[in-house]
Amino acid sequence: MTSKSPFAIDFSNAAVEVERAVSELRFGRPVLFEEDQQSLAVLALDAVTPALYEQFASVVEGSHRLLLTRQRANRLGIKTMTDVTVPLADVSFDEASRLSYSLDSKRPGRWTSAGSLESSSAELARTALLLPAMIIADVTQTKSLFSACCSLHASRLYQTGGARQEFQQVVRTRVPLKDHGDCEFVVFRGGLAQKDQVAIVVGKPDVTKPVPIRVHSSCITGDLCGSLKCDCGDQLRNGLDLLKQAGGGVLVYLDQEGRGTGIGAKMRAYGYQHLGLDTIDADAELGLAEDHRRYDAALAILRLLSIPEVVVFTNNPTKISALRDGGIIVHSRTAVTGRVTSENENYLRTKTLRAGHMLDLDTLVAAE
Repeated sequence: MTSKSPFAIDFSNAAVEVERAVSELRFGRPVLFEEDQQSLAVLALDAVTPALYEQFASVVEGSHRLLLTRQRANRLGIKTMTDVTVPLADVSFDEASRLSYSLDSKRPGRWTSAGSLESSSAELARTALLLPAMIIADVTQTKSLFSACCSLHASRLYQTGGARQEFQQVVRTRVPLKDHGDCEFVVFRGGLAQKDQVAIVVGKPDVTKPVPIRVHSSCITGDLCGSLKCDCGDQLRNGLDLLKQAGGGVLVYLDQEGRGTGIGAKMRAYGYQHLGLDTIDADAELGLAEDHRRYDAALAILRLLSIPEVVVFTNNPTKISALRDGGIIVHSRTAVTGRVTSENENYLRTKTLRAGHMLDLDTLVAAE
């Protein structure tokens, strides 16, 4: 009888399984993606090399297909409400890449609506912060060819919602901030990839009353470098100002760059914006929806800080809905604005008109 190691990894944990699959995709290796009686071999085009693309095509004898999300399909002129797949037999790596990402790509001659498992592979790519253009092949009858690859049941991908909420406080320490005096930075660790998330406590908020909060998603270009293309840096600093004026509060700073798509996708989208596309259409060219952010971490952090009721500083109704859906009582909302410039006016107008943000842009423009 062998004894079980006290340090054995629980590979049956859904989060662990997803993290392993995500890592394989980011390294450009195939993942066996399964559901019910179907098995797909999947690769993320965003991470694969041309050589491996050709090797994969050879192994599956040209039966591979390209998954395009509904957003990308619509940009290519395919009027559909579902994701689609396009046959890739005799299609080169460069041709597949253009079909997936390029502005000048033409509508494919053949395509079919994607099945549920095929569409779910795009969510796996997004979890990996990769573009959701997936190379897929049905290997239900030949999955032994991929027996050495990481395998994942699709249900496990959606079971990680609860795992994302499992956070623990790592450290809490005083940090003096310019214009805001002594604040506290509270670091929490958890969720997929065990990321560190930060809550900035301004002043001494009274948690027995509704606490002023702002939930702010990271923006390297705006927060750190002062990009003129967005108002994120202004919102960060003005949000801290408002929390101080309110007598104290908490700013939850979430690591989810590019509205949850990652810095790579964000920079690709910036390139398309320079060519005249608005932020939503630029993301759609990459197969992305208008917003992929999640707020599970924010909910977990507020619970760990013993904050059940809040007043929110935001322009985004989605954040308010996420808080309420997560059991946080939202008493009121206050707008957080920044300076409107010639570089960010169209961006702000798009957020207002197409993404439903609550912002009186014309008044802000007139005030400049």
